[in-house]
Amino acid sequence: MTTLRGLLVDLVPFTSESDDKMYTYWNNESRVWATMGDQEQSRAKRLKRIQEHALRAASAATRGWHFMMRARDGNIIGHDGLNWIDYWNRQAEIGAWIGEEDYWGGGHGTDGLLLLASTRLTVRRAPPDARTMAINERAQRNVEKVGFVLEARKRLLTLVNGAWIDGLEYGMMRDEWRGREALVDELGLREKAEKRYGKVD
Repeated sequence: MTTLRGLLVDLVPFTSESDDKMYTYWNNESRVWATMGDQEQSRAKRLKRIQEHALRAASAATRGWHFMMRARDGNIIGHDGLNWIDYWNRQAEIGAWIGEEDYWGGGHGTDGLLLLASTRLTVRRAPPDARTMAINERAQRNVEKVGFVLEARKRLLTLVNGAWIDGLEYGMMRDEWRGREALVDELGLREKAEKRYGKVD
């Protein structure tokens, strides 16, 4: 598995050495876990499951492709991946989050999403499907602006901080995907990258 190079971020292969922040600082960031739909008491177990699944998938290259998200300044800021790849039915699901608040809202998540959506994995629904919680408005805006359509709302799916929250499922068919280059221009990602990091190649 190789590095995927973007404008604001690069997606680098997931390794046990590159995920220190995910299991230290981000473990204490309640806002990250709340928007993921995890309860306070389940964080340690959830972290362990994520780490084991990602490392197992990375070594076997069967269940998913998992990357750490590295900003152009060299900082590891989040996680991106294709999860639960179903080769028979040609389906997969995108999973992504940014743990560093300084990088929220600047186009980094969108750049990572477009990189994943442009992989050569042959799926009928391209980009792969995406799920989020109803309370995660940033994630909803992120997938909707690149063309995802809300296809299902699962009522009261997940318990978050003592309240039941709806789960949202987004999808897009292959012939609806406008392509990375078109969306980079439409969303001004090159301009955002140059404003923050200077000229990018």
